[in-house]
Amino acid sequence: MALLVWVPELDTGIAEIDRQHRRIVDYINRLYELRSSPDREGLGDVIGEMIDYTVSHFVFEESLIESAGYMFAGPHKKVHELFTRRVIEMQTRFDGGEDVAAELHGMLSRWLFNHIRNEDHGYVDSAKVYLRMMSKESGHTAEKERLKAEVLQELELQRKKKGWLARLLSR
Repeated sequence: MALLVWVPELDTGIAEIDRQHRRIVDYINRLYELRSSPDREGLGDVIGEMIDYTVSHFVFEESLIESAGYMFAGPHKKVHELFTRRVIEMQTRFDGGEDVAAELHGMLSRWLFNHIRNEDHGYVDSAKVYLRMMSKESGHTAEKERLKAEVLQELELQRKKKGWLARLLSR
């Protein structure tokens, strides 16, 4: 296997998810570049960073699809857990001195693109509906805050226009 190249068909249309997926591809490509390097420490750093980042991506993605009410959120999370176990097992083998870089790169390359095409694309519609709904709600909240600020400003102006006696009696 060679360097991975991102293709538009992998895009989910959810900007943050696509950004995270591309970053995972970058880690896999760094692993490819270092796979035959004598720098085991550098290779170990890339493996560790990639695992940490991928796990944080899984947490983000799982939270999104659960909030969106995606009906297969549970099985999707299970796929992530099984994958995480496999990668951590390979990291343990690496830490034990075994050369797993090429095997790990091959497994990650196949798994990531298959996972995005087959599992991740399944939740896209649910997640997009949820994100649009949240965007509208936050838009309504911003509008409410703007109106509240205008009302408070108007009340303050009215209070300042009153004479000192009216202000005193209104307390």
